[in-house]
Amino acid sequence: MKKILMTVLIVVLSLSLHAQKTKNFAVLAYYTGDDKQIDNFEIEKLTHIIYSFCHLKDGKLNVDNANDSIAIKHLVSLKARNPKLKIMLSLGGWGGCPSCSEVFSTADGRVIFAKSVKEVNDYFKTDGLDLDWEYPTIEGHPGHLYQQADKKNFTELVKVLRAELGKSNELSFAAGGFQKYMDESVEWKLIMPLLDRVNIMSYDLVNGYSKVTGHHTPLFSTNKNEESTDRAVEYLLKLGIPSHKIVIGSAFYTRTWKDVADVNNGLYQSGTPTGGVSFKDFKDTLTEANGWKYFWDEKASAPYWYNQREQKFATSDDIASVKAKTSYVIKKKLGGIMFWELTLDSAKDGLVNAIYELKTKK
Repeated sequence: MKKILMTVLIVVLSLSLHAQKTKNFAVLAYYTGDDKQIDNFEIEKLTHIIYSFCHLKDGKLNVDNANDSIAIKHLVSLKARNPKLKIMLSLGGWGGCPSCSEVFSTADGRVIFAKSVKEVNDYFKTDGLDLDWEYPTIEGHPGHLYQQADKKNFTELVKVLRAELGKSNELSFAAGGFQKYMDESVEWKLIMPLLDRVNIMSYDLVNGYSKVTGHHTPLFSTNKNEESTDRAVEYLLKLGIPSHKIVIGSAFYTRTWKDVADVNNGLYQSGTPTGGVSFKDFKDTLTEANGWKYFWDEKASAPYWYNQREQKFATSDDIASVKAKTSYVIKKKLGGIMFWELTLDSAKDGLVNAIYELKTKK
């Protein structure tokens, strides 16, 4: 009888730990689609959908047009299918925050914005805001204002947003995954107690302006100077940021270069940035028939492709690297995975499914 009771206890404890692991693992989808595309995806495998993007208009959070409004309302209606689903709005994006530095530079500007966020969330019955200001304090989109005061102003912005939103709405921000951002852009120890999470953009670590190829979304660095997901996570953990507030990023698209010499299979070589490929198109595009060869960097836990015939190089996440990132989140007890962005995935058996299957594996 004691053996039976012990077995039952072990099973119950195991199931409890598994349930806890699943509960704490957020899967956050940035989404740029309309009110119809979303119905193609398995939203039951998501915890959050972050509608991208809203922008500033007269210093207030603004839903740009009627189509965006329709899309947001439809996303909120999906809670009937997935009652635990959170729908958030994202401000900004690359190129989408030209006036952020100016607007958020004054107390009045921050208060007006925060009140507008509350009003918009109340109107749509959405669950909070994700700040995607690229970037406070350091240069982001060419031509956008940035200034040293942004660092302190971002802290004050978070404070007034949390006060206005209370505990009923979530508040997060998308952070650059590269070292200069980590060091210079925000006051981590002051803002993180007020935020639900930080979504580390651990992609574009070799960006679309680079003239040298490399892994754009690696899990690990292959040398001490290389940016990576793990490097950013370890930086925050050493600062004392709670692991459950750290979310890592995955890229559902390639960064691609042309004019890349057939040296080291194109990795870490000079080249010219060119158009990328969505994950949903990998199976038809990055094929041997089209001249592409697949490689796996064991140290980086990252894939890459080289086309000798066309002298092209591509880097992205794939099923294998997403599984590696999912295992990393579980091992490090992090808050979850976010990704850019849902419409780039296969509707079935894609990257979201790979995350979900490993996340829920007993």
